[in-house]
Amino acid sequence: MVRKVVLTNGLRIILVPEPSSVASTVLILVEAGSEYETKRTNGLSHFLEHMTFKGTKNRPKPGMISHELDSLGAQSNAFTNQEYTGYWAKVQSGKFGKILEIVSDLYLHPLFNTDEIEKERGVIIEEINMYEDTPMRRVQEIFTTLLYGDQPAGWDIAGRKEVIRNLSREDFVDYRNEHYVAPKTVVVAAGNFKEGKMLREIKTIFAHLPRRPRVHKAKTKILRMRGPAVLLKHKTSDQSHLVLGVRAFHIFDKRRFALDVLADVLGGGMSSRLFRKIREELGAAYYIRAGADLYLDHGYFEVSSGVDHLKIEKVIDAILGEFRRVCDEPVGREELQKSKDHLAGNLLLSLESADELASFYGGQEILTRAMRTPKQVIQKIQRVTSGEVQRVARALFRPRELNLAIIGPYKHAGHFKKRLTL
Repeated sequence: MVRKVVLTNGLRIILVPEPSSVASTVLILVEAGSEYETKRTNGLSHFLEHMTFKGTKNRPKPGMISHELDSLGAQSNAFTNQEYTGYWAKVQSGKFGKILEIVSDLYLHPLFNTDEIEKERGVIIEEINMYEDTPMRRVQEIFTTLLYGDQPAGWDIAGRKEVIRNLSREDFVDYRNEHYVAPKTVVVAAGNFKEGKMLREIKTIFAHLPRRPRVHKAKTKILRMRGPAVLLKHKTSDQSHLVLGVRAFHIFDKRRFALDVLADVLGGGMSSRLFRKIREELGAAYYIRAGADLYLDHGYFEVSSGVDHLKIEKVIDAILGEFRRVCDEPVGREELQKSKDHLAGNLLLSLESADELASFYGGQEILTRAMRTPKQVIQKIQRVTSGEVQRVARALFRPRELNLAIIGPYKHAGHFKKRLTL
């Protein structure tokens, strides 16, 4: 029942009708994230996202948008990642037309008031400070810096404080004019709504959005490895946070479904190999998980955990041991099917709400310009063989490709680098 419509200006509309839903969601996505920035503007995509809520042509005063959304009983937010930015709101179905107008207003008509920019600088800097004091999150940023170095793929999404302090109103206007154009925009409506009426309203609102050429992000350079790499951040803490992983491939690679199954086998749930080994047997961590992040021209596989300082070496050895095992021994039929069913079940359960449906279809469209249904994704997962899982593991898990990021009370990377062997 999913419908895709492309307007003459290049804007894409995705309609995901769900008549039984009590709620509806509007989600607007744009191809503009931290990987579209320069070093001088790192953090601008995220800062701009904040500023859209600080006043629009139709709602010029700060707080008007949030007050109106709260009055409708709506849930709303925005987010920025490496390759796109999103704005969304969810409300009971009878009020859907109103949130479409509100979210479209903040997307299309931000004022970028200079006084509000000055105020929001402090908010952004405190957000950066918050992440600095959240090692479970911060270690992820350190890991991507280790993988990609001083290029957009290796920079923090929130940016650097010195950049945030110097961004001008002209920077916001220029960036928005360059990236917030029709061919780079996707509008998603999901939930209980009248399809014909919704399509007409979206067309009316967005028909005037300019059709300018799509500006592509800089191509990510894949650093050549001469051996395993370690990046430490010294911090006095009650536990160590680590990410151990490897570079993988882009989102269009046919092996992505085998990689998803591999991740689930290793660290996808409470019955996964790493959970049983590190939490249940060693008692060394509360959380341990594995996963893959794939982008337009790069990607990586990682295992992350927060561990007892005294057991960090055992944890690293245990993770590497499971890497070796999955390369040497094919995953058994029962374990393989369990992981595939786990992935399928989690996918279906995650799509019970209108906002998740919008994100599922919109996220595919904004990155790949194509969409699979949940059924089609599950079919791809179920077709993965044990041999495919082993082959992707052997392709990725190589000694010279290993990367380890750690936040904890350590000062010498060499000690950990010696342990990175398969």
